[in-house]
Amino acid sequence: MAQLEHIEAIEKRLWTAADTLRANSTYASNEYFLPVMGLVFLRHAYGRYLMVKSTIEGNLPKRGGKTRTLTKEDFSQRSSIFLRPKAQFDHLVALPDMEDRAQAIIEAMESIETDYESLRGVLPKSEYQELDNDVIGQLLRTLNPDELKKVDGDVFGRIYEYFLTQFADQKAHDGGEFFTPISLVSLIAHVLDPERGTVLDPACGSGGMFVQSARTVEEQGQNPTERLTFRGLEKNATTIRLAKMNLAVHGLEGDIQKAITYYKDPHELVGKADYVMANPPFNVDEIDADRVKTDPRVPFGLPGVNKKDKVSNGNYVWISYF
Repeated sequence: MAQLEHIEAIEKRLWTAADTLRANSTYASNEYFLPVMGLVFLRHAYGRYLMVKSTIEGNLPKRGGKTRTLTKEDFSQRSSIFLRPKAQFDHLVALPDMEDRAQAIIEAMESIETDYESLRGVLPKSEYQELDNDVIGQLLRTLNPDELKKVDGDVFGRIYEYFLTQFADQKAHDGGEFFTPISLVSLIAHVLDPERGTVLDPACGSGGMFVQSARTVEEQGQNPTERLTFRGLEKNATTIRLAKMNLAVHGLEGDIQKAITYYKDPHELVGKADYVMANPPFNVDEIDADRVKTDPRVPFGLPGVNKKDKVSNGNYVWISYF
């Protein structure tokens, strides 16, 4: 319990420090959140990288007294991502004031996108050019306190989720849509307890259902990348970027498509998904009845349709789709 309270205190202090920098700048929350989440992503990735690096090195075969070079495949097998030296957080924190920190971060992001096709064009880059060099330096130092290096476990995974929640409270991302609290996402994942197969979230947001599903598999001593396949739908392009970052930083892969779920099923998963989990937008009353009435996902027809030919309540549609 003491360690949990300690981590919660760290979360709040990091958020307060980051938000104070925004408050003393010219940036609005929706301009500030993506570059901040990009840095939290890098710090989170670096934490997982260090966590598994020594284990990987200890298991590598040696020839002639030499150990082969680490590869991204070594890290993917352990739910982590490979980071080249230029993308490692300590390198970025150590940059002197005369260095162009924005450019260094852009190069770090580009190196990760080079190694991981699923992240190409996803990570924030040009956004850092809008931030002052000193502000970036303060953010890097803020997100790298010494005490975090002494805490066991995937602490920055919690901090990543905490920052997502705080920015959502400020309506800085997801277009003002409802952001599902991590505690509720974890409850849903544990109730369904996916063990093997395809997990579909038709309103996936920043991908929390996938991350929590993977954790339930890890709790059983299994490798989620070997047992689960993730498929998601999301209408907000920026939120899709967050989801892909969230998956990648946990060493997971998934196919997330941009679509309005009411009208499209790009994965063509009718009757094929092993698990469907979501916390969709409830009580939507603007679904075009003509566009969904012949959809194979509503085999029992539509609920009430109003005078404007709109479905009067979308909850039944969601249930049908599930």
